[in-house]
Amino acid sequence: MQPSSKKPVSSFMVVLAFATVYIVWGSTYFFILKAMDNGFPPFLLGAIRFITAGVILMAISVANGEKIFIKTNIKHAVVSGLLLLFVGNGIVIWVEQYLPSTMVAITVSAAPIWFVLLDKTNWQENFSNRSTLTGLMIGFVGVILLFSEKIMSAFSSTGNHTQLGSMGLLIIGSVAWCAGSLYSKYKSTTGATSVNIAWQMVAAGIAFIPGTIITGEAQHMHWQYISIGAWLSLFYLVFFGSIAAFSAYVWLLKVRSPTQVSTYAYVNPVVAVLLGVFFAHENISAMQVAGLLIILGSVLLINLAKYRKQHITAAQGNQAGTMLQKATQV
Repeated sequence: MQPSSKKPVSSFMVVLAFATVYIVWGSTYFFILKAMDNGFPPFLLGAIRFITAGVILMAISVANGEKIFIKTNIKHAVVSGLLLLFVGNGIVIWVEQYLPSTMVAITVSAAPIWFVLLDKTNWQENFSNRSTLTGLMIGFVGVILLFSEKIMSAFSSTGNHTQLGSMGLLIIGSVAWCAGSLYSKYKSTTGATSVNIAWQMVAAGIAFIPGTIITGEAQHMHWQYISIGAWLSLFYLVFFGSIAAFSAYVWLLKVRSPTQVSTYAYVNPVVAVLLGVFFAHENISAMQVAGLLIILGSVLLINLAKYRKQHITAAQGNQAGTMLQKATQV
């Protein structure tokens, strides 16, 4: 899905990519937890997931005749892959040993705020757009409301301090994820997007390997005890969470602003909650329903602001073209 500078980006492809990132990534919290609960330790899960996905994408790229070994591209891919997948996603995998998947989703939902603060290129646009800023703040309030009971419990005097430490790690992971996303967007590369994504995944997967050795995961792994459910969860994480959703995410960063793309962080907790309700038999309160509605409203507000700006820009371009055409006919 490498966009061309000469052709407009397909609206259908943009909608499909957003839907994939919104829905699939929201479900990965559930499947990461399911994979670890049924046999896979965290570092080994990350190594197998990303190396497998990277090798598959690399093989597809080779079959399509793409150039694989471009030194500059590999360098940029390794940096962004380590920030995005090893630090950012790796922390998510690690802390799900200690936090419910829904609480992980709420902490990660701060990502849009970090995008606005770190995206220096778009500071003027982001901080001058009231709809965007309002949508970001409303969305974050909605996520806080959604998980307010769990947050209050974690911060109480009888709360679990391991959970607080894990939430702190998630903040570091969110910053690393945003930094990697912006690095991937603004560092110019040549060649196919699929090749760059494949190198990102392979680099991250290799980075997980020392962790499997240090923690003893590799030495004490009992493959025969891994359940079918864990293998199916890994399959989902590789093909849907990594190959499909991550590819869509990287592509969206090329064709849409980081602020707009970052709205995934507000929709993902919604999906995580719904999976918890329907498959893990978790209860959802009226306050949580209100939080869900606020989150969806914030995403709509941010996207409407971007749509209006693009519509006005296109209309102005058409008007200028019409005036130029009339001038040449006179």
